Parts: sequence; structure tokens; C-alpha cells
Amino acid sequence: MSNLPSSCPTFPDCGFRQPNSGVVLSCLDCFLRNGSLYCFEYEVTPSVFLAKVRGGTCTTAPSDPPEIVINRAMYLLQNGFGNYDVFQNNCEDFALYCKTGLLTVDRLGVGRSGQASSVVGAPLAALLSSPLKLLMPSPVGVATVTAGMYCMSRYATDIGVRTDVIKVAVEDLAVNLGWGGSGEEEAEESEASKRQIVR
Repeated sequence: MSNLPSSCPTFPDCGFRQPNSGVVLSCLDCFLRNGSLYCFEYEVTPSVFLAKVRGGTCTTAPSDPPEIVINRAMYLLQNGFGNYDVFQNNCEDFALYCKTGLLTVDRLGVGRSGQASSVVGAPLAALLSSPLKLLMPSPVGVATVTAGMYCMSRYATDIGVRTDVIKVAVEDLAVNLGWGGSGEEEAEESEASKRQIVR
């Protein structure tokens, strides 16, 4: 994304970003740079989800209306989306949050990203199914069980079925992700809470 052209013939604000932010405003042509566009599907049925072998292509979670999605994205363009992390806070996490408003409560576990979950899920499924090699004489049986465990681990980490997700207003996102506010805001909140305790 950092290689976006400085002058776009289509969109004058293309390439805009706040200092120290990974969120970039881009037109579709500059974003793709002659690449392909892939459609991510929302509110798919569990059977469709499990039929897609590759992670990061769909979710069972429904998308919010376009005006809410755009509002979230524009707010995050102005205020940032936190530090990039391939497993916890990546571009798929950004898109999923903008489209659904959902965040995982447990910041220590797997993030919202289906692709990142798949990277962890495939080796984990192979590892967990390896004791079954002793019980199954056929390599096809072991492969089938491994594939089934992989699909179930992907499904279990989907943001649409997880029980540890909450809907968070974009204005409250920084607090929920542990970014905190400015020192001045925190001092004011601390002072206000002290006044409440004294009363």
C-alpha cells in the first residue's frame, strides 16, 4: 500500500494517510495496480463457509449497511487502526471491523482474520490428527480427518460464530483495543472518578 502513486488521475485525495497510520485512502484502480479484485462474502451459511477450503474468503457474520461501513472507514482513516500485526490486527481485520463492527474481546487469542486463522489452523489440525494415524490404516482416512479438523477450526474462529465478539462503536474502538486516549483525556477521567469516589 505504501507504493500508491502520489498523483492519481481519477481521485485527487488518493494516497492520503495520517502520519503513523496504516490506513490509506485509495481509489480502486490504484489499490489494485493491475491486480485482480476478489470478493469477500458476508452472511454465508455454515455449509458454504465449510465448502470454501481457503480461509479469508467469507464469514457467517452479516455486513452492516454501506453508510455505516463508510463512516467507520473514514473515521479510522482520520484516527488510525492501531499497530499492524499479521495475526492480530491486519488489513482483513480492518475490513471485517468496518463491515461488521465486531471485535474479539480476548486480545490474546486469534484475531478476526480468516487467513491468519488458517495459517495457524492447518498445522494445528495436522498435529492434532497425527495420533489418529495409529488407529486408521488408510492415509486417505487420516487426510480426511485432518481436512475435517482444519475446516472445523476455521469455522470455530469465524467472527460470525465466535462467542467472544462484541459490537463496538467506531468512536470507542481505541479504548477496546487498548490504545487508550491522550494523556490529557486520561487525566480528566481519573480526576472525575476520584471526585465520584470522594462524594
